[in-house]
Amino acid sequence: MTGLFAALIAFVGTHFLMSHPLRAPMVKAMGTAVFQVLYSLVSFATFAWVYFAFMAAPRGDDLWSLGEAGWTITSALTLISAILFVGSVGGNPALPRPDAAALATKPARGVLAITRHPMMWSFAIWALGHAIVAPYPASLLLVSSMAFLALAGSAGQDIKKAKLMGDSWRDWSSRTSFLLFGAQISGVATWRAAWPGRTAILGGIALWLIATWAHPYLGAPVVGIWQVMAG
Repeated sequence: MTGLFAALIAFVGTHFLMSHPLRAPMVKAMGTAVFQVLYSLVSFATFAWVYFAFMAAPRGDDLWSLGEAGWTITSALTLISAILFVGSVGGNPALPRPDAAALATKPARGVLAITRHPMMWSFAIWALGHAIVAPYPASLLLVSSMAFLALAGSAGQDIKKAKLMGDSWRDWSSRTSFLLFGAQISGVATWRAAWPGRTAILGGIALWLIATWAHPYLGAPVVGIWQVMAG
């Protein structure tokens, strides 16, 4: 557990530092391309450390059990997570792309109408789903760290983007919501605009099927539709 804790501190800490306070001086010193390569290498290295530390950590006892209902809830949550993730890839001004300011002037549609941080929320929902069916100490430490990184990172991204993009990001923020369906609940956006769209739904289903199929090959249980087929 000590090794897992250290690995998570490294993973979460380097993400925050290199995404926020250290990003600008590092880009200035080494250029954008070199920084992105270094950022990727650090991310992959620390994530690998997390993976191997997690696999080596003692499992311990589950703190609760929801039985088959828990697996059904988690399957649904991870499918929602996959749809949000796939939908977040296209037309998202939160991503580091040269046309971000132009994208921020467009109406929010699909998963971007659900939340302006669909990718980060997909990670948080994934974490919640795994906490439901794997509520032992090492797992809870892992998924709570990932959820914290996703949601706290989103809040930090709002601040960073407002500085980088100015009025275009503030306008985008006024028409979207940090919280899931916050724009619809507040009346800023219509519920119709929040329909994820065919690409996000079909792509999310495909990602969900692939990820759940690969689950046992990563040392985890058989899950999702593969669990039903096996049982």
